[in-house]
Amino acid sequence: MDATGGPVWGRREQQDFRSRVRGTLLGVALGDALGAPVDGRDVDAIRQAHGAAGITGLAPAHGRRGAVTHLTQMTLFSVDGLIRAQVRRDTGAWHPPTDLHRAYLRWATTQRDWGPDERREEDGWLAREEWLYARRDPARALLIGLGDERMGTPEAPKNPREAGPEAAARSAPFGLLVGWEPQLVAQLAVECAAQTHGHPTACLAAGAYAVIVHGLARGESPDTAVQRALALLAARPGHQPVSDALQQALGAVRQGMPTPERVSRLSGAGAAEGLVAVAVYCALVGEDVRHGLCLAVNQDGPSAAAGALTGGLLGALYGETALPPAWLAELEGRPTLLELADDFAMEMTQGPALHGPGGSSPAWMARYPRGTGGSLTG
Repeated sequence: MDATGGPVWGRREQQDFRSRVRGTLLGVALGDALGAPVDGRDVDAIRQAHGAAGITGLAPAHGRRGAVTHLTQMTLFSVDGLIRAQVRRDTGAWHPPTDLHRAYLRWATTQRDWGPDERREEDGWLAREEWLYARRDPARALLIGLGDERMGTPEAPKNPREAGPEAAARSAPFGLLVGWEPQLVAQLAVECAAQTHGHPTACLAAGAYAVIVHGLARGESPDTAVQRALALLAARPGHQPVSDALQQALGAVRQGMPTPERVSRLSGAGAAEGLVAVAVYCALVGEDVRHGLCLAVNQDGPSAAAGALTGGLLGALYGETALPPAWLAELEGRPTLLELADDFAMEMTQGPALHGPGGSSPAWMARYPRGTGGSLTG
């Protein structure tokens, strides 16, 4: 980092950042895919289906092994929106929540259309990936929140009573904005969460999670990253449920060997703060990525969300080389995930050379069109 807090991009730093970006996105997807076959089942049902140890590897869901859910789909569109925001910044139209909202509306269209045939050039390349048009049990709050063109804000949120974990589970990419100050990362995650999950707890859980990913992506220890999130939360009204959940996760680390019952207690009713607490706990006590993800999904709460949130933390912490290769080989959409991860890393490290004052890359602008201020898909 330089004196202003921004990154200094030498070759080694670029390689480390790229590995952490890849690790974060692939980690989200792996945790999602691991939890998808057992999502909504309690521990006893999981053990009956998969043995005494529970689920310990990718299993069939949605017609194939390694299938991801809407949580991974939306995480990809979070990345797409962040890249588009950086590209649009050159125009002076700098309001990232708007660009994220447009990206989420592009995702919502994939849930209504049969395929990408009718997508416009302004929608960019991700919206033309056919595999993303699979409908994977998206939460009702997502479809309602993105069912019209009005953008929810913290002052006027969509679904103000919705406290589920889906907004937090798409927020790992905000933490990869390593050149931003943590409070700005938190604010962006909060504002984007309000577009579908307007309950203050859901918004603040998304903000806290993004800040923890941010710390890990910048090379901090998990404990330091969590303490930073707690310090930022303390200044925000309504933070207590999220702060308490994170403190309970830290306390559980000192209670001995991890068990599914302990993870289930942290998960609670399956709201956002409980699932973020599960992710923190599993990232702290997991012996490796495989162990941490298995801990996260073998519990009574929403397994796919728990896995996705935990995978984002572990991927940011350890980078892509720590992820289980056999799982990666079966992961749905892996080429798209890698392509988008590398595009994000390139944008964040070399953006001015791609679309700066000195010129722009036509190929890059075709992938991430600036669009027009009034276009919701541009």
